Amino acid sequence: MKKLFVILAMMFSAQMLIAAPVKDENSKKDKTELTDAQKERLAEIEARVDEIKAMDFSAMSNEERKDVRMELKEMKKEARRAGGGVYISVGAIIIILLILILVT
Repeated sequence: MKKLFVILAMMFSAQMLIAAPVKDENSKKDKTELTDAQKERLAEIEARVDEIKAMDFSAMSNEERKDVRMELKEMKKEARRAGGGVYISVGAIIIILLILILVT
């Protein structure tokens, strides 16, 4: 029973964890800064996303909505390539914790 409570507590606390890259002082690969052109492009993307959020989709046809959706997906991919980062899902964290529990 005690082990069950420990497992449940770990599962609930795992949802509150945030995975962030750790900057190592001895790391050979330093985080690259964005160039001015990349910063400008990201600002353009943010402005376009704000414009899209302000649009009235009820007045659009299905084809126009599909075009806007595709445009948003492309901008999201481009922004991710420029921003970078490491993300771990909650499911992955839970699996890792379960494996660690089973090993011990």
